[in-house]
Amino acid sequence: MTRQSPWSPLAYTAFRWLWIASIVSNIGTWMQNVGAAWMMTTLSQSSPLLVALVQTATTLPVFMLGVPAGALADIIDRRKLLLITQAMMLAAAGALGALTVLGLTGPYTLLWLTFALGVGSALNGPAWLAIMPELVPKRELAPAIALNSVSFNLARAVGPALGGMVVAAIGTGAAFILNAVSFVAVLIVLYWWKRDPEHELIGSEGVGPAIWAGIRYVRFAPFMHSVLLRSGFFVISGSAIWALLPVVAKIEFHSESTGYGVLLGFLGLGSIAGAFLLTRLRHVFPPEAIATSAVVLFGLATLGLASMTNFAPVCALMVLGGIGWMSVNSTLNTAAQTSLPGWVRARALAVYLLVFQGAMAIGSVIWGQIASRFGLRVALYAAGCSLIGAAILTFRMRLGTPGIDTTPSQHWPEPKIIVEPDPEHGPVLITVEYQVEPSRGAEFARAMKELERIRRRDGAIQWGLFEDAGEPGRFVESFLVESWGEHLRQHARVTVADRVFEEQANAFHAGPEAPKVTHWLAARD
Repeated sequence: MTRQSPWSPLAYTAFRWLWIASIVSNIGTWMQNVGAAWMMTTLSQSSPLLVALVQTATTLPVFMLGVPAGALADIIDRRKLLLITQAMMLAAAGALGALTVLGLTGPYTLLWLTFALGVGSALNGPAWLAIMPELVPKRELAPAIALNSVSFNLARAVGPALGGMVVAAIGTGAAFILNAVSFVAVLIVLYWWKRDPEHELIGSEGVGPAIWAGIRYVRFAPFMHSVLLRSGFFVISGSAIWALLPVVAKIEFHSESTGYGVLLGFLGLGSIAGAFLLTRLRHVFPPEAIATSAVVLFGLATLGLASMTNFAPVCALMVLGGIGWMSVNSTLNTAAQTSLPGWVRARALAVYLLVFQGAMAIGSVIWGQIASRFGLRVALYAAGCSLIGAAILTFRMRLGTPGIDTTPSQHWPEPKIIVEPDPEHGPVLITVEYQVEPSRGAEFARAMKELERIRRRDGAIQWGLFEDAGEPGRFVESFLVESWGEHLRQHARVTVADRVFEEQANAFHAGPEAPKVTHWLAARD
């Protein structure tokens, strides 16, 4: 089989221009991050806590708004949502730049406007990730995800160094204004992109029900548990480098803003190297082994940063850290993206982003407090040891099934009803009757446990399996759904992979006809 080129998604016009625009925007974002972190070291007399809070202000909005943002991205036009969020970030960055140029920015103004940028990013993130299958065909999805990682890390390599030079030569206000201008490129491409209209399911979802549907899916999707736990353990420990690196550059190496930008640049270069290294490693090692090894590598880089005193070796160490950081996050992101069905992709990815950014925000505060009380090196040593511990705790967690088919199977027949109920009518009870050889009853019940997980994941709020006390081998499966509209959406959510488990359970049925399905509507006065 011919191996795909990692650059092949760039043949698709919409993806190519959005990819280029995202590089420009991400460079602006990294310039902003360098300027904000360095400016806080000046405004706060290098307080480790206030410097770390800049990272918290950036990431905390995802922790607060991530899941609602995912629900919005699944139920409204993603292109319009992206246009709004990009405009919000442009306004916040422009205001911060103008205030800084005028000399009106204090530490708390900086934190609040950084927080506003984080709000725009939180609302933007799930929709941005979820549009990937709309920009390239399915066969190109994996290399498209890899290219997104390359664009982010290319910006990470260029943006910090460029930001450091801009801050040193012109000032932090210029870095903030350039970030505002960078959002214009994305706005132009999004305005030009003509998104295909999506098929609208019967009974539109509200934001609240959509949020609970996403949470329910993640709760009953074991592969997402592994992704989230691995991500949370890794990021809460690994956030120490991102939170404390500006203080390390200023205090330990007596470097100006350019030196901090150079350190971040070497982290970015390592991330780019990791992206290309992963294309080879994925053909040799399973994702679990890659993720665990990369966590260990980042932990060793953190321990090295705590012990080294020379700038040049630390730069080399940051390259290794970048390889580890990128390898972990790309592996987890790919595992989630390729295992999620389209109907819930933005919501589930929002939960992933919530865990990632929430862990980053919490970790930044933790390591900032430890550094304030016990010193930078103690905090970095503790973080490095914590990363090694995270690798040990999570190395057995599986990251999904390669090649799983999450396309809708559309094999459930239309319900046989006389009058179409109102979509909000509910709850709805569905029963499925099976006739099983009594000697195979226990085996059938075990097979139905996987079906229970699928029913609950796709919309059931209750599930049960019962056997007739007077007729052994006669089983009734029942599951309760909140409304008729939600049950119709449940029909559309069943995937080809789910159908395999359903057929395994149906194989136990020994009746002359297919299992009998009955829909029961809640009685009304």
